[in-house]
Amino acid sequence: MEAARAGLQPVRAWRAFGLKGYPGFIFISNPFLPGSQPFWVKQCLKSYPQKPNVCNLDMHMSPTDTQDIWGKSVHSLSLPPGKKEPKTLLEKLRWVTLGYHYNWNTKTYSANHYTPFPAELHFLSQQITSACGFSGFNAEAGILNYYRSDSSLGIHVDESELDHSRPLLSLSFGQSAIFLLGGIRRQDPPTAMYMHSGDMMLMSGQSRLLYHAVPCIVPAPQGRTALELEGCSQDPSLLDSSVVTPVSEEDWVPCSRYIQSSRVNVTVRQVLASGQSFPEIPLLHRKNDSHTEGYHDTGAEDS
Repeated sequence: MEAARAGLQPVRAWRAFGLKGYPGFIFISNPFLPGSQPFWVKQCLKSYPQKPNVCNLDMHMSPTDTQDIWGKSVHSLSLPPGKKEPKTLLEKLRWVTLGYHYNWNTKTYSANHYTPFPAELHFLSQQITSACGFSGFNAEAGILNYYRSDSSLGIHVDESELDHSRPLLSLSFGQSAIFLLGGIRRQDPPTAMYMHSGDMMLMSGQSRLLYHAVPCIVPAPQGRTALELEGCSQDPSLLDSSVVTPVSEEDWVPCSRYIQSSRVNVTVRQVLASGQSFPEIPLLHRKNDSHTEGYHDTGAEDS
């Protein structure tokens, strides 16, 4: 019942897999109910980039210019395909941070750089982590990466969180990607796998601090994602009390246009253990290549 409120199939119907040699790694093949992914895509494109959340465009644009990324992009993304238009702000978006905002320079989180974490994403994260045996997971920080067709994510470790006993949750929407899961050393040979729209991963236990990367985005199987084929019609089993609300055709047109050539990845983290607080003096980071500083987009343009 609670899973359905988050737009998920009953847990007993999920197809979840481990990976030999990677204890603590869990792969879940698209457990979303038909018609619920569009809601999460809309949140990633329309809601989560809005202020007070932080995005890459804030680094070189004024707050006024990044105030309504969706509103300033939706017209161009609603035009028929083929019309050559300048890149919209949404198409220039590379990352958004939620909750405790990750500092890309110091590679740390801090108590004084925090905005409320989205309640519906917190609820979804709790349902997934609880089903995987991690009850009490507290979603405190999120990083959204927006991949265009020529984007990649360099090899890195997600170690900035102060509590590594809680899993790292990853959600994928839109076009497919190749995911590389390595070892505890940068030079360890990785295992490659596909991530399709709706797929999820948990990195926990011995797999929590493994190196990983996304070397490339690939077109979805059969040329269209399951998400595109579903459209914005919802499954009848979605409850009236669901946090997943219907997506209007007006909103779905630009969302659908965007994901025809793009992928959105959402990673959710618990930063602090229960009762833990941030140190008064921030910890120095141990690895120069930690986290997503390896995020790379060969087609990126400055605004």
